[in-house]
Amino acid sequence: MIRKAIIIIIIYLAGITPGFSQEFLGNIQIQHQSVDGIDPSVFSNMETTIFEFMNNRVWSTYNFKIEERIEFTMVITINEVQGSDIFSGSINLVLQRPIYGSDYNSVVVNLVDNDVRFAFVPHQSMDYSDGTYTDNLTSILAFYAYLMLGLDFDTYSLEGGTQFYEKAMAVATSAQNSNEKGWQAFEGPRNRYQLIENLLNTSYTDMRKLLYEYHLKGLDVMSKDLIGGRAVVGKTLKYYKNIYNKRSSLYLLQVLLEAKRAEIINIFTDASPAEKIEMVNIMKEVDPPNGNRYEAVNK
Repeated sequence: MIRKAIIIIIIYLAGITPGFSQEFLGNIQIQHQSVDGIDPSVFSNMETTIFEFMNNRVWSTYNFKIEERIEFTMVITINEVQGSDIFSGSINLVLQRPIYGSDYNSVVVNLVDNDVRFAFVPHQSMDYSDGTYTDNLTSILAFYAYLMLGLDFDTYSLEGGTQFYEKAMAVATSAQNSNEKGWQAFEGPRNRYQLIENLLNTSYTDMRKLLYEYHLKGLDVMSKDLIGGRAVVGKTLKYYKNIYNKRSSLYLLQVLLEAKRAEIINIFTDASPAEKIEMVNIMKEVDPPNGNRYEAVNK
């Protein structure tokens, strides 16, 4: 009993909450080739600081085992520096999910955010608190942390990521008065606010059904039942069509098409002629600019 009490005290003194663990295993890259006149050590420190913020912080109350941590790659490209501490550029975020019974990782999302502008001072701590806007960098990073958690949970249970989407929306809401791009609904159809609004909008729940059925009932089954798993994947493509018919320009639709295009083509390369025809017909309709790529499965 005394030993157990001592262990609990040590845990709390170390600032660790029992039962909680880090959720992410992320790769952070800072690209700055187009920027001159800035000490390269600034970007090295930026990369390390963001890595620690994303990977070492606890973002939820769930206990993730090391092998369960969510893998992603975030490439931040710096195109401009104002003064010495205001950086502008873009983020390319790629979220992956392991597929059951295989060593294959499926890309869940692959998006580019061009509305990235933030202040950064080397060796300065990055403070963030839910519901409070402190600075644009921590808000952007927190937004994408919650977005990734939501997407990952959605692939394992139907609408399982809602709590995290709501947290991401809270980040966007707290940033409304920041005068920084990417947070406002009126700025256009392709920004952070629109993406999280699409995910929470009940008019577009078919996209979340797709995330769940495509991954858990389709891809996760293919290692032991290739034909059955592929058939489920084929059936989920109707969700793309449903959303396309509602709103063809929906940002979420475009993001998921970008992430899944190559994978869908690969899955149906060895499918039956009937499955290929059905896939091609749907995907050519919802993703017209890439129609020829889908048709290549018939060659």
